[in-house]
Amino acid sequence: MKKHIYTLGLAAAFLAAGCSSSQTASTGSAAATAAGTIAANPTTYANTITAADLEKHLRILASDSLEGRETGRRGQKMAADYISKHFRANGLAGPVKTGANPYYQTFDLEESSWGEGYMTVGSQRYAMGKDFFMVGASPFQAEEAVQVVFGGYGIDDPKYSDYTNLDVKDKVVVVMSGEPKNAAGQYLISGTEKMGTWTQDPRTKATAATKKGAKAVLIVTGTTAAEFQQLTSRYANALGRTSIGFGTTAAQPRAALALISPTMAASLLGTKSESLATYNANVAKAGKAVASPYKAASNVKIKTERKRVPLPTENVLGYLEGSDLKDELIVISSHYDHEGIKDGKVYNGANDDGSGTVAVMELAQAFAEAKKAGHGPRRSILFLTVTAEEKGLLGSEYYVENPVFPLANTVANLNIDMIGRNDKQHEGKPDYIYVIGSDKLSSELHAISENANKTYSNLDLDYTFNDPNDPNRFYYRSDHYNFAKNGIPIAFYFNGVHEDYHQPTDDVEKINFPSAEKVSRLVFYTAWDLANRTARIKVDSNKK
Repeated sequence: MKKHIYTLGLAAAFLAAGCSSSQTASTGSAAATAAGTIAANPTTYANTITAADLEKHLRILASDSLEGRETGRRGQKMAADYISKHFRANGLAGPVKTGANPYYQTFDLEESSWGEGYMTVGSQRYAMGKDFFMVGASPFQAEEAVQVVFGGYGIDDPKYSDYTNLDVKDKVVVVMSGEPKNAAGQYLISGTEKMGTWTQDPRTKATAATKKGAKAVLIVTGTTAAEFQQLTSRYANALGRTSIGFGTTAAQPRAALALISPTMAASLLGTKSESLATYNANVAKAGKAVASPYKAASNVKIKTERKRVPLPTENVLGYLEGSDLKDELIVISSHYDHEGIKDGKVYNGANDDGSGTVAVMELAQAFAEAKKAGHGPRRSILFLTVTAEEKGLLGSEYYVENPVFPLANTVANLNIDMIGRNDKQHEGKPDYIYVIGSDKLSSELHAISENANKTYSNLDLDYTFNDPNDPNRFYYRSDHYNFAKNGIPIAFYFNGVHEDYHQPTDDVEKINFPSAEKVSRLVFYTAWDLANRTARIKVDSNKK
């Protein structure tokens, strides 16, 4: 209890006073020459990134008083204030032209939760959370009568399509789960025993239905009531939770997606649940899609009420203008949000991603010091700390959809998400970092990263998670990916997961700050090269 009170006072003091160790730093001369920048020794400025400063900042951002920095909550606002004051104190500009605070890119998310939900087939009523589960958004805010059709497996592929001569416009389509096989047990689409995305990701079926104009897709899940309950248990556990997203728009929505029990499916299709397997057998025997044997029910109504509340939040941006190549931009990013408070426990997120955020703050100060000394970068640098990463990379998605600077002028993104810890594969060997994605869009970026490490840092650069077949798919799980999707070369710095990942035990005391210092300096040296080389790096790999 005393520790919490002490931390609150310490955090409040720093938040009130600002947070730079160089309060009087200025942006320096905008006329710094490219030659002067290149002649400067980057080590002078890299050395201003210290373990002590990283720890000082992290003890604020990952303190209990910031309440886990959950998106839209008080602690996230406190963190945003602390970061923006650091940028301001070090002479970085706030580049946002709208709103009261030029360091904030503000936007509204939406917090939502399920209300009343049911489907009726004649006089039979089926309950959401028992007989079916919505996956994502739903248009049926009020009770609505719908027309139901059977759509086979719901697949539309050049090798197999259930949509030939099937009109689903504005209708609700009931489809089987998975993919069809032939009599030999091979998948009809792949021709092998390897399943495809039609099985792995049910949203693929919703996307196909959307293109055909359907209003919703209901996937028959399991073959018995017990199997349905087993397969949907995670949805049942999540049903009462709130979720955060961008909310609904008037743009063409994806067809609503629901997982339904075989009992409910049979009622919708005017048959018995035991007979549903017969359709699968008929397709296997025919080796192609077959016509529907079912007569769908005609008196079907749906209601899936969603309660919605606006949730304002903000990305925090600090901008350092370059010199002769100032119209081009390097983005150095992290996410400063975390999980908040759950069951009375504060999830401080020291490693995830307080560590990356304080690294971005220190890099901002280092480049500002270089500019103050007349050695500012040729290209401009945007220090971008985003919100709502833990809610689905939403802050970075908002930035790339509403960029403050043109994406066409954005040369590269260096993203720092979790540094200063080690995973089991590197126990006792802290001088490493996973580098992910550096070669996927630009071979030059990869070479620059390698050269910076060889010249200055000498860390073990581990490319394990760069393998496109790696099941963890970390390349798709942090904010750099929203830049990569837009053809912008990226490098992602990551220490791997550990026993405290997304746990209330992810605390400052477990951070290896000398290790975080080394990684932060590596990012600095890589950014220094990117910002000061004459030719912009080429996009030449196309491995998005």
